[in-house]
Amino acid sequence: MNDLANSTMTQNSPPVRIDFNTPELQRKRRLRAFKDRLTRWYVLVGGLAVLAAITLIFFYLAYVVVPLFQGAELTTKKAMTPAWLTQDAGKPLMIALEEQNLVGMRVSDKGQALFFDTKTGAELKRVDLPVPAGTQVTSIGADQPGNPLVVLGLSNGQALVFSHSYKITYPDNHKTITPAIDYPYGQQPFALGDSGRALEHVSLNVNGDTLVVAGSSGAQLQVLQLSREENMMTGEVTSEQNHIELPQMTEAVKAIFIDPRQQWLYVINGRAQADVFSLRDKSLNGRYKLLDDADAEVTASAQLVGGISLIIGDSKGGLAQWFMARDPDGEQRFKQIRTFQMGKAPIVQIDAEERRKGFVALDASGKLGVFHSTAHRTLLVEPMAEGAGVLALSPRANRLFVEEGGKLIPASLRNPHPEVSWSALWSKVWYENYDEPKYVWQSTASNTDFEPKLSLSPLTFGTLKAAFYAMILAAPLAIAAAIYTAYFMAPGMRRKVKPVIELMEAMPTVILGFFAGLFLAPYLEGHLPGVFSLFVVMPFGILLAGFIWSRLPESIRLRVPDGWEAAILIPVILFTGWGALTLSPFLETWFFGGDMRLWITNDLGITYDQRNALVVGIAMGFAVIPNIYSIAEDAVFSVPRSLTLGSLALGATPWQTLTRVVILTASPGIFSALMIGMGRAVGETMIVLMATGNTPVMEMNLFEGMRTLAANVAVEMPESEVGGSHYRVLFLAALVLLMFTFVMNTLAELIRQRLRKKYSSL
Repeated sequence: MNDLANSTMTQNSPPVRIDFNTPELQRKRRLRAFKDRLTRWYVLVGGLAVLAAITLIFFYLAYVVVPLFQGAELTTKKAMTPAWLTQDAGKPLMIALEEQNLVGMRVSDKGQALFFDTKTGAELKRVDLPVPAGTQVTSIGADQPGNPLVVLGLSNGQALVFSHSYKITYPDNHKTITPAIDYPYGQQPFALGDSGRALEHVSLNVNGDTLVVAGSSGAQLQVLQLSREENMMTGEVTSEQNHIELPQMTEAVKAIFIDPRQQWLYVINGRAQADVFSLRDKSLNGRYKLLDDADAEVTASAQLVGGISLIIGDSKGGLAQWFMARDPDGEQRFKQIRTFQMGKAPIVQIDAEERRKGFVALDASGKLGVFHSTAHRTLLVEPMAEGAGVLALSPRANRLFVEEGGKLIPASLRNPHPEVSWSALWSKVWYENYDEPKYVWQSTASNTDFEPKLSLSPLTFGTLKAAFYAMILAAPLAIAAAIYTAYFMAPGMRRKVKPVIELMEAMPTVILGFFAGLFLAPYLEGHLPGVFSLFVVMPFGILLAGFIWSRLPESIRLRVPDGWEAAILIPVILFTGWGALTLSPFLETWFFGGDMRLWITNDLGITYDQRNALVVGIAMGFAVIPNIYSIAEDAVFSVPRSLTLGSLALGATPWQTLTRVVILTASPGIFSALMIGMGRAVGETMIVLMATGNTPVMEMNLFEGMRTLAANVAVEMPESEVGGSHYRVLFLAALVLLMFTFVMNTLAELIRQRLRKKYSSL
């Protein structure tokens, strides 16, 4: 730049001008332009990166969730015709597979158990069962899925019980499976009755040391109870047989099933009838009609894992699930829960999975159907054989065998997530041992017979409930405080109040949840009358203080600077709160018999939990207040001063100016504050986790807890199996939470834009 002080000027010389294009200024401009471009690109790339990250999160969640809703896949392999099958192998009664899918067992009507290699079909071992000479095997029955006990019904009215086992050894580091037949109740068959007639249908169940075997000959029913007791001192085993007398049947029996608790005996008889007997009372519970169609009849039946449900197949390709449920009068009845339709051909065999509530069915045309009872899903219907055969399903439900037409047809089944469906996630589901359909989330339990219940409805309901009660407390307080601070409060006081309130936002939510769960919840329980009286007394106390202040002499009121009147309310609020909480024990004694909690439970019939929605509303309300307050206060404070002064100049009162000018102009910002606060409440984890009891119930009761989507994901994700149904459902919960916030924010932005357009002309 030129040095004007050192330049020589005369009266006639031209004026000396400043040079703005010196090398130094050009260098500064270039540096400034570079910084501007760098900042612009940095902001652009940063914004696009955020959008890309959100999009990738969404697609990753969808990628993990999509397999939940895929069906089953069946891969049929080349049929095998082993040598032993072409010989006089007899009629197959049952085929079973072991856990590793390497060894299969075939039981024939000749009283032989043959073990074969599932890969080649080669014979591994043949065992002649101790069937008495001159008798034939007339029927076969097995215990509930997963139990290796099998019972044979003989032509002389006797029954033989055996079990199959598979011992795994590693000689020379080579895996070897050794199949074996065991006789836990002896090799001698025992008679179910004294008729001596052939047993056409048999069934058994073992519960502890008690074995119950049931058989039928025509319409005649025989039930035998065998109890064993071992002397712990001598090791001597004593057994006792007891014949259970039940009312006799009137029609021919088709199938028999025994409840695993040995409480109920189900007898399928006639065309389509089920008689249910109580083994404990030795009485008939009821006779139930299984089919309404007079042209259809029951052709197949099986127990699901756990033995509680029965799957009934009919001659028109229909399947139905039945189990005992309690009526409103308290009596248990046999009820049809849900139905499936496989095709038009009669169902010939049903096999249940050993670990899930799924089952497979084979019809007379050779079609195979894969179903899941609780999810009410038909996962697959494909042809597997040329006609009816004997079906076997592996324990892991990933391998199938069908013997049909003198050959073995193997198949692989891929069915990873059958228990998840749209109805199971969002609708009421009638689970076993439940009296009615319900929304239930219970992912784990302590026993192996447990069925996961993965309904997202109570979690979504709990999320909305927690956010609702938090916003009821937070929204009025935060908006009112923001309006007063920005419009009425003195600038000096505003500079002190606003940072203090915004400082609450930095408090960790873990601390708030810890405080709410360990202190606030028991304190509210002990001071319920005082807490509820606060909501009534506090507004009246503030109004009374304002009325008294307006009636004071001006000499007193003028001593308080304009805009500092709110400071006077601090002792009023403290005194009113202290008074309400101090009177709480007396109010409880006068009006509620000394215990308001018991009065709510007994007199009102409202369930009371210590950690409930009231505690969550207070704790999470204080966590949300700073968010709403800060944004709303900035919106109100940013209203142009000219609008306020113009309104006052035209004769409007300060209150009219506030309600008709300021709030309307600031409405987009206030609405944004509410939506951001709502989003914070929906996504909150630690407060609701510690202060609600984390119970997945659908109850709007103020004194009941809840479980939210975010808290559920945080708690159960570490204990879920990677890639399992529970794991993917948790990802689905996260996806639901993401989509919920996305939809809410989108709607909020649309409403905010409309408000801004509408009131921008003010």
